[in-house]
Amino acid sequence: MTSTIFTPGAQAGGAPVIGLVGSAGAYGRWLRRFFEERMGLRVLGHDPADAGSDPPSLLVEEAEVLVFAAPIRHTPGLIADYVARSAGRERGRLWLDITSLKQAPVAAMLESQAEVVGLHPMTAPLKTPTLKGRVVVVCEARLDAWRPWLQHLLEALQGEYVRSTPAHHDRVMALVQAMVHAAHLGQAGVLRSFAAELGGPAQLMPYRSIGFEMDAAVTARILSLNPEIYEDIQFGNPHTGEMLERLATEIARLRTLVGRGDEPARAEFREHFLSRNLEAWGDGAAADGSYTFERVGYLLADLTETRRLSVHLPEDRPGSLRALLHVFEAHGISLSSIHSSRTPAGEVHFRIGFDSGADVASLRAAAAEIDQSGLGRVLERP
Repeated sequence: MTSTIFTPGAQAGGAPVIGLVGSAGAYGRWLRRFFEERMGLRVLGHDPADAGSDPPSLLVEEAEVLVFAAPIRHTPGLIADYVARSAGRERGRLWLDITSLKQAPVAAMLESQAEVVGLHPMTAPLKTPTLKGRVVVVCEARLDAWRPWLQHLLEALQGEYVRSTPAHHDRVMALVQAMVHAAHLGQAGVLRSFAAELGGPAQLMPYRSIGFEMDAAVTARILSLNPEIYEDIQFGNPHTGEMLERLATEIARLRTLVGRGDEPARAEFREHFLSRNLEAWGDGAAADGSYTFERVGYLLADLTETRRLSVHLPEDRPGSLRALLHVFEAHGISLSSIHSSRTPAGEVHFRIGFDSGADVASLRAAAAEIDQSGLGRVLERP
């Protein structure tokens, strides 16, 4: 059988066949929905975890865009396997990967004759249909004819994009990902060591500061998702060791200073950990970060309101929110906060807070009207 060497119908708006390697994983499933529902493309997918998935031979033969969405440690080997299977048939096609490390996967893809781009969405798979508001790192390694289609893809994903080389990406990820995860896993270990004396997170949370609550949320997020990802981010990045050594040096220095406890130690603490770090951080970045912290604090405070409703608006159209707010106005109810978020099923809902003295009977009447009118569906009520 003679295979086709593609000279891409890769113009913006074109409709290439997509092949997903790792189609049964969390990102593989998300990407299938995105390509099929948002871009209207035919998607083939192979995954050893899915006996009903397409065979690799079909992806090699028909996929014009091949996307590797497999676990980090397995991705370079999988790419090498597809290079061997393709045996030159990939010429004129586009290969992408979405792993959290870029040097090894991109180098493996460059052994093919395909055009090559490494992508790294800086988020776990979302409940939203796009990556709107999320950072995506783009490493263009070998790109020519597929450039217009790649731009079309990025516009459809609706991410916030930063360009990088694979080498620079992996060094940055040692700080942005590996260091953050290591610090929070270390905190989790410390909390576990004190649990018998002081209780676990649930017992500590009534004493929370904003900082503790935010750190606890990050730690819980890490512990609740796929452990293989966090393991590979630590062990798969060649720059993690250097980062951990520097982090350990800073913690050891702080421990020594606190152990001394004298005024010279306090002065060194102020100079090394506060003054010099603020200088390196920069006044502007420090002020912006502090303001972000304040805003998150206000949000967390809003989420503790005892008088609240959560409402899903099934019709996403102009005026829906205005109609919802009119119901509360008609019942003489004042709002203290309103936030939008998503349920575990991915539905947008509005969490509306009221003063603690708000009349419960009026709130329940408003909730009943929202349900009965079909305007919305009340998910949480007083």
